[in-house]
Amino acid sequence: MSRIRQWKTRRNAELGLLAFAMVLVAVFSATVEANQYDKINANFWVPAALIGGLFLGLHIVVRFTAPYADPVLLPAVALINGIGVAFLRRLDIARAIARDLPEPGFFAETSGRQLAWTLMSLVLAAVLLTVVRDHKIISRYAYTLGLIGIVLMMIPAVLPGKYSEVNGAKIWIKFGSAFSIQPGEFAKIALVSFFAYYLVRKREVLSLASRRVLGIDFPRGRDLGPVLTVWLFSVLVLVFEKDLGTALLYFGLFVVTLYVATERSSWLIIGLLLFFGGVYVAYLLGSVVGGPFANFYDRAAVWLDPFAQSNYERESGSSYQLVQGLFGLGTGGLFGTGPGAGSPSKVPEVRNDFIFAGLGEEIGLFGLIALLVLYLLIVERGLHAALAVRDSFGKLVAGGLAFTLGLQVFVILGGITGLIPLTGQTTPFLSAGGSSLMANWMLVAMLLRISDAARRPQNAVPERAGGAPKKAPTQLHGAMTEVIKP
Repeated sequence: MSRIRQWKTRRNAELGLLAFAMVLVAVFSATVEANQYDKINANFWVPAALIGGLFLGLHIVVRFTAPYADPVLLPAVALINGIGVAFLRRLDIARAIARDLPEPGFFAETSGRQLAWTLMSLVLAAVLLTVVRDHKIISRYAYTLGLIGIVLMMIPAVLPGKYSEVNGAKIWIKFGSAFSIQPGEFAKIALVSFFAYYLVRKREVLSLASRRVLGIDFPRGRDLGPVLTVWLFSVLVLVFEKDLGTALLYFGLFVVTLYVATERSSWLIIGLLLFFGGVYVAYLLGSVVGGPFANFYDRAAVWLDPFAQSNYERESGSSYQLVQGLFGLGTGGLFGTGPGAGSPSKVPEVRNDFIFAGLGEEIGLFGLIALLVLYLLIVERGLHAALAVRDSFGKLVAGGLAFTLGLQVFVILGGITGLIPLTGQTTPFLSAGGSSLMANWMLVAMLLRISDAARRPQNAVPERAGGAPKKAPTQLHGAMTEVIKP
């Protein structure tokens, strides 16, 4: 006697996890109001309901366009995004109380703008899922995407400082005083696609070894050209855009993708030596020559001794921001002061670069660990999709995107905690701003698309635009089945 196992899309599980995530956001909002107003207003649930409605819309899109996608990705990202909007509203409430103003509206101030950016980001992700029904199509435009990525990466470097510089880092394009974008956030997605296509085509050549040293096979000298080129671009970003995090992000992305493609640890060793060698030389030149290297030298000096009396001042480029962030993390302790019960506004740029420090004060070490576990879960599911998908291009794209997200979180957290010098990177899905939010939701959409291809049974026909997936002739009554003999 045989038994039948149905292939499930797990969309109902995704919906349940999404609902649970929004309940947590509502609890966070209620706790904020209890600590700020000493009471919980009757409409405390409205922000969570608004943002939950947006995520529900994307869930419906995923249900029809990527039915076999990983059911954990969307709820995990939605929870982080929702906590980010709720924390920004907490800052808006604190500002209103300090100025003796009424409670801000749900569509006002920073949290209202973040809610609008979330709507646009989800629409962009939905369009990407609807238009790109097969991730392999992107490989046709790999060189165009590579050129676009390089242009986006270099534009802030060539613009005058008044149009591109914020807090010492030239990674923005500013349109007046009210609007700015961070093109590097979009460049990383374009470069991942180009790197994946290039390495699929050149994998065999780059896997060749010329000599073996200490049990490690090193590549031929003639094959070092691509690595040296990307290294040079990273050094140029470090020098002219004055940002270690962006340089580390681009170079680390390429080297890790190269390692995944060739499975040779020698590329990691070469990459680490090149990057840290370039950083050290830039530091020495900053101390001796100054000029374009001076900003990095100053940031390194602040990192080496943030509590130096000469650095601890309320000035741009000083260690005041870092020290206040460390004080906030220390005040939070293990369990935190509670949402709405801390003083995160004392940390400069707490809405952007230092949102981890502000959250850490109120949710404590355990809360931050839970938040990092969510990021780790997203990265793990992305890597799982990379391992499961059947084509090499999809493997490298998913692996590169997942690693990029993980590396960006490391760069942010490392700067806030003093592990590495401060950077101008934003915290994915948490920080206020539209560029990072839209780019990272595009990243999630690509992971959903690739995970759909990875989890889709081989006898299923990919879906067409405007409808559910077609069923293969062997399916029984419209459900994907597999007959297994006992």
